Amino acid sequence: MAYLGEETKKLGFGLMRLPKLDDGTFDLEQVKQMVDLFMSKGFTYFDTAWAYPGSEDAIRQALVERYPRDKFTIATKNAAWINCKTREDAVAQFETSLRQTGAGYFDFYLLHNLGMARTEVFDRFKMWDFVAQKKHEGLIKHVGFSFHSTPKELDEILTAHPEAEFVQLQINWADWENPAIQSRGCYEVARKHGKPVVIMEPIKGGMLANPPEEVAAVFKAANAEASLASWAIRFAASLDGVITVLSGMSTLDQMRDNVSYMEDFKPLSDAERATVTEAQKVLAGIPIIPCTVCNYCAKVCPQNIGISGSFTAYNVLTLYRDKAAAAHQYQWLVAGHGKQFAGACVKCGKCETVCPQHIPIRANLVKVAKAFGK
Repeated sequence: MAYLGEETKKLGFGLMRLPKLDDGTFDLEQVKQMVDLFMSKGFTYFDTAWAYPGSEDAIRQALVERYPRDKFTIATKNAAWINCKTREDAVAQFETSLRQTGAGYFDFYLLHNLGMARTEVFDRFKMWDFVAQKKHEGLIKHVGFSFHSTPKELDEILTAHPEAEFVQLQINWADWENPAIQSRGCYEVARKHGKPVVIMEPIKGGMLANPPEEVAAVFKAANAEASLASWAIRFAASLDGVITVLSGMSTLDQMRDNVSYMEDFKPLSDAERATVTEAQKVLAGIPIIPCTVCNYCAKVCPQNIGISGSFTAYNVLTLYRDKAAAAHQYQWLVAGHGKQFAGACVKCGKCETVCPQHIPIRANLVKVAKAFGK
């Protein structure tokens, strides 16, 4: 197996957005097909998390119970800031993940979503000591953390915890210079500390696979045959010091597309980099809500508002100017999933304290309610 510092194929299977059946359960047969194709092309990295409902169970059934343990790499995460009142609550997540995945040990174990108040929770519960002990016991091979905050805070964490072996960062061509995300700045801090990087959100929650028409036109003019997702993933994979680029694939067709250009990966050429720069300029002129549907906000909203669904629908309206399609999305993604509409917001602000994208959620929910009338 290839690990830190060794050459490996730079596509990881992100297990946050697995395909589902009409009843809301995972489509395990399709997941198995996706796993089989992924493995058959020589890819090995699977990324799940305790906080992704059902994901660890699904990958146990689709992967762990069907392949020899030394043929794949499992990464999962500890979210000590979610409903943990004691250290015992936080460390219990580790045992839960071991049971749910059936993996026996974790190749990569991450402290999940450090940044702002969440960083202090891991320190208070002495989770760095806990993962060090589990590594000593052989239950963790490599310790790192995922991160959604500023380069300054990343520098502080890596200075305080040089034992972190890698860092998982949100990096994509749309957020490279985005002041709210600061992908470039965070990447440069990680490299300054000599830490290899796992890249998440390379397609920005799927948004870069279906960008505004004027953005898509830039890429299609450069290469009419290449998928828009391929530009995003290859941009991320072309960076130095990258362990893997995670793609949260939801269909077998998405898997087929991704492995087609990553099986024999070629970094972006100078001409292709120039195309990405042009696309960045065009996108920067179009205002949208930068939600990646991580749904951390949903976990803390006292009104059970469908925040990510509301923003997805509003972005459809902004980018495609199709009120009927946007309204259909709003109804399905919010009421269709048992959530309240944006107008139910009481402006408590809890959502904004956990949003990795630092979105002014309350102000945007007002815009959504006005646009859709509820």
